[in-house]
Amino acid sequence: MPIHLTTAQPSNAPTIARLVGDLLQGIMAAIGTQAFAFSLVETEARTRAWLEDGSYIVLLAWDDDVAVGFLTLSECRALYAEGRFGIIPELYVCPDRRSQGVGRALMTEAKRLARSKGWTRLEVTTPPLPQFDRTLAFYERQGFSVSGGRKMKVDVR
Repeated sequence: MPIHLTTAQPSNAPTIARLVGDLLQGIMAAIGTQAFAFSLVETEARTRAWLEDGSYIVLLAWDDDVAVGFLTLSECRALYAEGRFGIIPELYVCPDRRSQGVGRALMTEAKRLARSKGWTRLEVTTPPLPQFDRTLAFYERQGFSVSGGRKMKVDVR
């Protein structure tokens, strides 16, 4: 059955939070490290708040009434990017739906949305680890190119 896409509403927060948990569990299993703290309750509340205030966009992929993937977008600004651009913080497709066009459909819609917002580009980060070679290849097939650097973080709380 073909998938259909929707732009998430605050009422979709529980579904998105569950999918985020699946995404993070998959990453941690692949790298063998407890890299993320995850609270379903806190993630649901954060998702709902960000959808309500319009600061986060979530595209959901559905097979009938079952969510099978999602992609998140947030607006950023940078001088090097020549203005406003979008970042894709999360992209996840349920394992049993991978290689069936779900990710491609989400990415196509994300690019369309980015153009409609006048963003100069979309950026995404994936770890330069062998466990994520398929992820990197997917992004390259979607037109992304390596732009250098590594994603780094420092906790400030």
